[in-house]
Amino acid sequence: MNLKQKKCKVELLCGILTSHHVFFIMRQTLGFILAVIVLFSGCKPKPQPSGPKYGESLVSQTKQVYHFAVHPLHNPAKLLESYQPLMDYLNGKLTGVQFALEASRDYASFEQKYKDRKPELILPNPWQTLQAIKSGYTVIAMAGEPADFKGIFIIRKDGGIREPADLKGKAVSYPSPTALAACIMPQYFLHTHGINVNTDIENRYVGSQESSIMNVFLKKTTAGATWPTPWRSFQKDHPKEAEQLYQIWETESLVNNSVMARNDIPSDIIEQVKKYLITLHETEQGRAILAGMVTTRFIPATNKDYDVVQKYINRFEKEVRKVASK
Repeated sequence: MNLKQKKCKVELLCGILTSHHVFFIMRQTLGFILAVIVLFSGCKPKPQPSGPKYGESLVSQTKQVYHFAVHPLHNPAKLLESYQPLMDYLNGKLTGVQFALEASRDYASFEQKYKDRKPELILPNPWQTLQAIKSGYTVIAMAGEPADFKGIFIIRKDGGIREPADLKGKAVSYPSPTALAACIMPQYFLHTHGINVNTDIENRYVGSQESSIMNVFLKKTTAGATWPTPWRSFQKDHPKEAEQLYQIWETESLVNNSVMARNDIPSDIIEQVKKYLITLHETEQGRAILAGMVTTRFIPATNKDYDVVQKYINRFEKEVRKVASK
């Protein structure tokens, strides 16, 4: 092989090696790019579950957000089902603002929220209404007919209970010691029927209306106190369990839950919310929303309408016990 041939061979080999190196580099680079794509596609944020928030963090929105906190009428999932349509309705009516439903783990956490003036709007029971007034909230409506706000007792059909005296030595469940219709009024009923609620029975505060009823179904308590709205919902949602239960007694009526606005909310926003609430029952859409909340209508109301509650509480505390969260 002459010198010229050797030179050509070397150049050919160099060309082959160079092509292999280029191919190798391109393959490695392509692999790196694909790996980056796969890595970042795997980092796509997971969709957040929808539902009522417990209110531990603020919602980041361009609109002004007003948090609407409802006391524990139901568990959070049921509360979303019942009250989110109302939030959607208000969001569709008012511009520049957004209403966000807020649940609470129990009565005590809900009560701490309005004591700290965190939610802009709240739906408390009548006793909580009195406390919220002290924290700077104002009643703008009543959530339901006054006649429907009363305590009821649920027992098992096979429980053998006929008279209040049959509860002596037994356990009775309630959502909370501050639940007016579902605890305070039932305990006063027992008091007026010869039961010393501090010594004759065991009082169990179980966190929610549904839990108070379920404790009876599960035979953990002999009787459970609640009020008509949660009992109707329980019968609808748990017909097999409800079939084994029975409403045996009821208390007198008082005034219903309130809707309240924090006193630093612009008056025009408050007036719009009030208008849309008290006219809700006038349309087919509104009546469907109310049916989901098991409420007939919202009624115009003021702080003055809840003076009767203070008189009732004064009598209860004098004769039975102090009202305080546990």
